[in-house]
Amino acid sequence: MQTPFKPLIVKGKSLLPIVQGGMGVGVSAHRLAGSVAALGGIGTISSVDLRRHHPDLMAQTGKSRDKALIDAANLVALDREIRAARQLAAGRGMLAANVMRAVEQYAPYVRQACESGIDAVVVGAGLPLDLPDLTADHPHVALIPILSDVRGIALILKKWMRKQRLPDAIVIENPRYAAGHLGAPRLEDVDQPQYAFPTVLEGARALFRELGIAPIPLIAAGGVHSHEQVRALLGMGADAVQLGTAFAVTREGDAHDSFKKVLAEAKPEDIVTFMSVAGLPARAVRTPWLENYLGKEAKLQGKAGPKPCTVGFDCLQQCGLRDGLGKAGQFCIDTRLAFALEGDVKRGLFFRGSEPLPFGSEIRPVKTLVELLLCGPRDPASAA
Repeated sequence: MQTPFKPLIVKGKSLLPIVQGGMGVGVSAHRLAGSVAALGGIGTISSVDLRRHHPDLMAQTGKSRDKALIDAANLVALDREIRAARQLAAGRGMLAANVMRAVEQYAPYVRQACESGIDAVVVGAGLPLDLPDLTADHPHVALIPILSDVRGIALILKKWMRKQRLPDAIVIENPRYAAGHLGAPRLEDVDQPQYAFPTVLEGARALFRELGIAPIPLIAAGGVHSHEQVRALLGMGADAVQLGTAFAVTREGDAHDSFKKVLAEAKPEDIVTFMSVAGLPARAVRTPWLENYLGKEAKLQGKAGPKPCTVGFDCLQQCGLRDGLGKAGQFCIDTRLAFALEGDVKRGLFFRGSEPLPFGSEIRPVKTLVELLLCGPRDPASAA
């Protein structure tokens, strides 16, 4: 695809400056990631609880509370999804696995992704200080942390430099606009100026010079939805942009069509920021379930106390509901995201970014979205 922008170079590979963000549970699996990579960009599989895309694995584990059995099934599912995405990509672009640092199976997911032939491992929702150690036997795999401010970037760079390793790219995610779990410690911190793109991009470049290292590709993420934004972000020093919600609602998105409809038709007043069970702020659509939960959140937090995991496999290292953490969310995130994946509007948790979508409420192909972002509107319908 011919674009007016320089390519993104990761591990010596020339790519479109477009990255599809990882979205779980199962929202970005092999079909979406493979389709983005086939166009020459970076397509990302979200590693968490992928068994839900495989009926045979769900038949084995759906009613089980055997943690070892469920964890093993999810590793099998991750392997299957990576191999299926590679077939779709046909050698083009790059395939990444997104692994949240906050998930309990973080290390096994990283190792499985590498063994299954992933091109890159992307880690957010925590600082992946040990990622170079976990991937030491796979030097060809690109390592891409997701960070939100210069302080976090500095910490990762200094820790990794002691291990003789540097990130192959860095995703800079602005919590003011992004979906899902946000890179701010508290709800009141989401809009802080240290997360602004100009501040972090300029600060990161200055940090590279201070440390005496070559520039690392920077990928701006959060709220990107137009060609003009892409041009502006690349003009201020980003090497690429990352999008989540806009890709989630494409025809190739791996979630149910009802899921796409909820995200695409959400109005600004329907989008809310709240505390998730992982102890991080999160952004989602105000569905009937979320509206009901927020109405009794304070009461639930006041009665918080340790209890057994409701799904039996401890998906998060730290869970507000299981561990009785009163300042965190008091619900099972895996269950709610699984309902969303199936398009259950009444019971699901639908993560979404704060900004409008490129095609409004319309569901378009991945190729059309990428062309709009990189080349601008090509016809009156797209412009509208």
